[in-house]
Amino acid sequence: MWSQKGYRGLVRASGWYDLLVTAAFVTPWSLALLHGALSQLSAGWGLAGELPPFAPMHVLMANLMGSIVCVWSVLRIRDPQVQFGRYDAAGRLLFASWQAYALMQGATELIWGILVMELAWAALQLWPIRAVENSDDQKTINCPA
Repeated sequence: MWSQKGYRGLVRASGWYDLLVTAAFVTPWSLALLHGALSQLSAGWGLAGELPPFAPMHVLMANLMGSIVCVWSVLRIRDPQVQFGRYDAAGRLLFASWQAYALMQGATELIWGILVMELAWAALQLWPIRAVENSDDQKTINCPA
């Protein structure tokens, strides 16, 4: 069970993780560098699935995703509220669903590492939080107030 302070630290840490992982998706130029590096990594490790070349629409979608995730990350870093952690967990479960779907469709196995991290962060952020109302009374919060 999380303490309020511990959970806020978790929300802030998940924001930092997302910011570091998605920053390269924000611009077409940084995405091109990341795409090249991931393609080489996938080929070097002999992983199944490929990382296809990106058309302009793919780049646009990746840049939009990177931009909104980075803004969402900064919000959680600056103001790590319980409700933000719960919403983030829901978003991570959605991301994990589409990553699993992509893997079933033959996407690169590099996605497994990201999928595992999404599920781990979601599980941590869904864990109950202990809220102290006064010094004699404690209760568990399963949902934001």
